[in-house]
Amino acid sequence: MMENIAQTLSKKTWYRWSFYVNIILFFIIALSTCLVIVDAYNVGHVAAQSTSSADDISQAWLSVLRDIAFLSVSLALVFFQFFRDLLIIIRRSL
Repeated sequence: MMENIAQTLSKKTWYRWSFYVNIILFFIIALSTCLVIVDAYNVGHVAAQSTSSADDISQAWLSVLRDIAFLSVSLALVFFQFFRDLLIIIRRSL
């Protein structure tokens, strides 16, 4: 099923979709980076309060880990596309 769809689309359409996916990934990277900074700041605030419990600190750290997971998956996809495109360019030039 997917092979039939992939064969019917032109290269121009694939490049356009790839461009849109990259733009979305860069927005996710920017948003995740900002959220990591804000959540890390909040972890410091929660940990500095003398009335905070271990559960509050754990919840704050989980939000930082969530942001790091989004950031790492987005960066992995960007690097995968980069090296795949680089390999295609190298094969065409040889």
